Amino acid sequence: MASTKEVQSSSVTVSVTRKVDPSRSEEVTAWIQSGVNIAGRWPGFLGSGWIRSSTRSDEWYMLYRFADPSSLSAWESSGSRKAWLEQGDGLIEERRVEKLTGIEGWFDSTPRPNDLSSPSPRPARWKQAVSVWLAFFPVSLIFALLVEALYPAWSGLWTTARVFVTTTILTPIMTVWVLPVVTRLLRSWLRSDKAS
Repeated sequence: MASTKEVQSSSVTVSVTRKVDPSRSEEVTAWIQSGVNIAGRWPGFLGSGWIRSSTRSDEWYMLYRFADPSSLSAWESSGSRKAWLEQGDGLIEERRVEKLTGIEGWFDSTPRPNDLSSPSPRPARWKQAVSVWLAFFPVSLIFALLVEALYPAWSGLWTTARVFVTTTILTPIMTVWVLPVVTRLLRSWLRSDKAS
């Protein structure tokens, strides 16, 4: 069985910058959602998200993550993805694609419009570690307290079984919801050069 460290370091985040005609944002939103729905059924898919700087912005920034390079490769070479991309012909113009391993993808800032060639540097690793801890500790504590209160026999389970169940449940929660929120809330601190 792979260790948690090995699993984390093998995940791949893909960052895509696309140009979108603002007048077609509803069509593009529906197209993106259909892609997320298709990818969500694919083995190894860990989650995705997309943002734009304003309702009239033509720059859309998208992230999606797979458990490992082979899962990502299988998705990227699939007929399902190819058919989905063909549906987007004429809706979007792809500007930049970057693949990142590990947790770094959550800490990349979106490039500024008109400056797609030079994304901001990632925060110091210790700041990334603090952010992950700030996300993981409260969620893990709440989960442990809740499960122990609802199922008193939980504490009697074999430690490996408890850790396995906990990480299986919390990893997607952390990846899809909690870590993106924490990194967004800490954005100014993560980007500051002081004490880094």
